[in-house]
Amino acid sequence: MVCALGASVCFGTATVLQAMAARAADAGGGDGEGTAFAVTLFLRAVRQWRYLAGLALDGVGFLLQIAALRSVPIYAVGAALASSLAVTAVVSARLLRVRLSGSEWGAVGVVCAGMALLGIASGTEGDRGGPSALKYAMLGVSLAVLALALLGGRLPDRGRALALGLGAGLGFGVVEVAVRLIDSLAPSALVANPATYALLVGGGAAFLSLTSALQRGSVTTATAGMVIGETIGPALVGVVWLGDRTREGLTWVAVLGFAVAVAGALALARFGEAPAHSAPQSPSRIP
Repeated sequence: MVCALGASVCFGTATVLQAMAARAADAGGGDGEGTAFAVTLFLRAVRQWRYLAGLALDGVGFLLQIAALRSVPIYAVGAALASSLAVTAVVSARLLRVRLSGSEWGAVGVVCAGMALLGIASGTEGDRGGPSALKYAMLGVSLAVLALALLGGRLPDRGRALALGLGAGLGFGVVEVAVRLIDSLAPSALVANPATYALLVGGGAAFLSLTSALQRGSVTTATAGMVIGETIGPALVGVVWLGDRTREGLTWVAVLGFAVAVAGALALARFGEAPAHSAPQSPSRIP
């Protein structure tokens, strides 16, 4: 759980930096849609130091996430990653001087309470490897998320943010499950394991979807979709197929903690991106 919460801190801080870079990339000029525009937007963003710093934090967070997934159930790690929105809110309040309302500070407290309950109730990771088809299913989902990321610019404006947000969440969820499906780090085993490709494609597609979602629609909607996508599906996979369980007699505590943490994260969905301008003294929309 310490590793999961550490990953949450890294991802939450990186969100502010990456979203600022995404907005600045869009301000660089040009407009369009489809594959070429999505890739161009991403390439503009990665040339900025804020995005690179965010990627460095994401790298550290990813390593901590892997360590956590090797020790605790997916549902606990997923809820911890969703709680990164609380970290983003606090970082924004402290460093960017974004004013939080009383209800938002309450939501931060709710997230912390949910994570405390999960820490109390979580057992060890499941001991089942899941059906062999699960690896191919994860690869299929990752390819679908990649297609959505590349074609997201063609979606109708009304549902674009939610679709891209859900796609990003599903991509991050694929990463969570794929880590558990890799049982050997030997090069030959990694090359032959479909879960390896699911992890790489899913992670890359998720970043591409999130970058596009932050710029091309309601970021609050996109972030809420991402939280749902990266928590509920992977948690169910872990419980149903991988054998994730709670400590004896504490299942209800884990369910309550998971629901509370995710609900608190959804309440903080506006903190999915950083301010679009450099005037930190005034309140900013941070999805």
